[in-house]
Amino acid sequence: MSCKVHEGHNHTHGDGCGHKSIKHDDHMDYLHDNHLHHVHGEHIDEHTLGHAGSCTPDHACNEHESSHQHGDSCGHASVPHGDHTDYLVGNHLHHSHGGHCDDHGTV
Repeated sequence: MSCKVHEGHNHTHGDGCGHKSIKHDDHMDYLHDNHLHHVHGEHIDEHTLGHAGSCTPDHACNEHESSHQHGDSCGHASVPHGDHTDYLVGNHLHHSHGGHCDDHGTV
């Protein structure tokens, strides 16, 4: 797999660095400025979660009102996920879809 290097990144990711860690396959990524960063040798790779998630119209989340709309200024961190963007709500991913929020998994 080739690297998609995040250029000009001076922050050191790791335990206690201040960014949410997310388990991704066999390693940890760090959610930083709406990107998933993976420490790879002397550089940082940009990652995207690969599993697409599924439609879960019956998902009931106590983390926000049912009328909440996810987007750029909704207050939840965005997470690249396959061909779309999810939003980190509590400890799981939400995807706005068809008038409801799909649960795209725990992180």
